[in-house]
Amino acid sequence: MNNEQPETLRIGSEATEVEIDPGRGGRIVQITFRGVRLLIGEDSVRALGDPIRWGCYPMAPWAGRIREGRFEFGGLVHQLPVGDDGHAIHGVGYTSAWSIDDHTATMLELSLELPTDDTWRFGGHVHQRISVDGDGDGDGDGDGDKIVLELTVTAADQPFPAAIGWHPWFRKPDRLEFDPVAMYRRVDGIAIDERIEVQPGPWDDCFINAEPIIAVIDGVRVRLTSDCTEWVVYDTPEHATCIEPQSGPPDAFNIRPEVLAPGQMLSRSFRIGLTR
Repeated sequence: MNNEQPETLRIGSEATEVEIDPGRGGRIVQITFRGVRLLIGEDSVRALGDPIRWGCYPMAPWAGRIREGRFEFGGLVHQLPVGDDGHAIHGVGYTSAWSIDDHTATMLELSLELPTDDTWRFGGHVHQRISVDGDGDGDGDGDGDKIVLELTVTAADQPFPAAIGWHPWFRKPDRLEFDPVAMYRRVDGIAIDERIEVQPGPWDDCFINAEPIIAVIDGVRVRLTSDCTEWVVYDTPEHATCIEPQSGPPDAFNIRPEVLAPGQMLSRSFRIGLTR
């Protein structure tokens, strides 16, 4: 295992370049397809110095917010550190330095040992794989490429609840094609365990969706698919839209916890098809 932390690593194809920063959250810094940059970069005025607001980063061992950072597990009430809004947000992976496990021209594997401290008491292990498939089909929709993101969290010697996902900050699409079947009602800005009919946007909401989501950004057709059925869409900013597949809804530890026994894994994948 190589634990050195270069500033960024690159993988890709003739048409696609993916830049990744292992040391700053194991995040994708930028996706460039045929010269078009698709993500909000750190150099954005709105993103400068804030690890939440740029790139595309993995969320683990929870995704989205945990209400007031508090959840019950194993007969105890656990408290996670909270942010300025009073809630725990997006896990610990996006602010951590990840180890480099393998790196080729088209693939990067990274891993992270989860802490056993006040930020997360249960330990465990997270692994992610980022790859570019330049076969030219763009997920079957013409001349393009696919970026495949795979994320796995594994419990070590303690069981724990888990939820995982990704948080891409896309530049504001010219068009968004999205037809979810339902959404979670929000109370005080966070989802509760009640599904309702889809309401008009703008959104900062979690939806039930199993169909591809299409975003068109500067002429690039971005086709998003996942084995996650919960998707958070945050499109209130004028400059960006976040489209986030998650293994469970925000506040999953309180709404619908998925508990991992020691040695058990939770895995999900996210595909970004690119055509022009």
